[in-house]
Amino acid sequence: MLEKKAKIAKKDYKKAPLSKIHLRVLTAIVLGQFTCGFSLGITGGALTNAAKYIQISDMWTGLIGAGGLIGLSSSALIGRLSDKIGRSQLLMSNMYILAILSLLHPLTSNLALTFLIRIGIGLMMAIDYTAGNALLTEWLPKGEDSKRQSHLLIYWVLGFIASYLTGTYLEGYGQHTWQIILATGAIPALFTALFRSFFPLPPSPGWLASKGKIKAANRLIGRILGHKWGISRHFKRSKKQGQVSWTILFSKKYIRSTLVGGSFYACQTFAFFGISIFLPILLQGMNITNPKVSGNLYNISMLIGIFWGIYLFNHLSRRFFLISNFLLSAILISVLALLPQSSSLVKIIVFSIFAIVLSSGLVLDYPYPTELFDTKVQASGVGTCITISRIGAAAGTFLLPILTEIGGSNLAMLVCAGVLFAAFIICLFWAPETAPKYQKK
Repeated sequence: MLEKKAKIAKKDYKKAPLSKIHLRVLTAIVLGQFTCGFSLGITGGALTNAAKYIQISDMWTGLIGAGGLIGLSSSALIGRLSDKIGRSQLLMSNMYILAILSLLHPLTSNLALTFLIRIGIGLMMAIDYTAGNALLTEWLPKGEDSKRQSHLLIYWVLGFIASYLTGTYLEGYGQHTWQIILATGAIPALFTALFRSFFPLPPSPGWLASKGKIKAANRLIGRILGHKWGISRHFKRSKKQGQVSWTILFSKKYIRSTLVGGSFYACQTFAFFGISIFLPILLQGMNITNPKVSGNLYNISMLIGIFWGIYLFNHLSRRFFLISNFLLSAILISVLALLPQSSSLVKIIVFSIFAIVLSSGLVLDYPYPTELFDTKVQASGVGTCITISRIGAAAGTFLLPILTEIGGSNLAMLVCAGVLFAAFIICLFWAPETAPKYQKK
């Protein structure tokens, strides 16, 4: 009887104050986001350098650039694996594997093998995208989870910028420089892996409870947060049902959410990754003098855009944010493409504004797909949207160097403008409003 009362008296661990364990999990996931941004961005600088020494076709340039994103498109499958075996186990090993794969680059100049290594690296990143985000939201206190998750993009962008600087300024290894540049992805990966080893990630109480291991979840929470905290009684009453078939996402009830979530995400990442990863190639094609300075300005603009996007996210409706962001991005990149004779200064200004606008929309990538689906299909819905988005990102990364070779940077930018305008049309007609304060009562 006393044991039952003790169980009833336990407070929901999601209402516990922010503590060391929360900050440990947050730091581990932040380091992972930085590593993912670095590992994705490093290919652009490496391939630009490779072209100086080896014969590399546009097709192989595109494939190697898209390799990491192709691996990332497995997010839906990785998410299911994470649901089956748990989050922390995957997160304790993936960064070691990513570091080992990165260190293989100096050992081969074979393009097909390099492509396969990039896919493997993308698979390891997919673990942080899915299991990492799940573990973070399942441990952080209610209220802190969504707020901290919306800030993850800042660290991802910092990693992406660091990769650009590394690829631009790392020199002195001759024909092996591009392989060394790719291998630098091992540095943040190893740092992240060591942090997770010295400060191990705990299992997810929510995952344990979803598997019917309520006692184990409560023991874990009690040991880490204190015995007054535990799994909420509400959670016990709503034990996880069987896996929902992904086909339900294309039923009448969910088809609109699936199409909007997948389309907006795919179109956005098509332009963002295509332009950002191959920024050096694009700047050369635009005949911008001193591309290093221009590239740094683009990356600074991208970071400004993220902070601006966080502000807009808290002050605009989701629907208006989406529609206006895609329309303005399409107009700005079209101006650049249709006015090739403009001065370098004008191009740099317009390109920087474009970077601010496009990157501000990235803030919607984590919360909006989550808000599109109810709890019953949320995990499957978000995983499907992420997978579709990575297909779009891989397509943009693969096509941009080919388009640049066929019709110059102007053609590449016009195609990006067309994709962004298509997203504007889709969101204009079908994107639902998901922010509670802007929804009609």
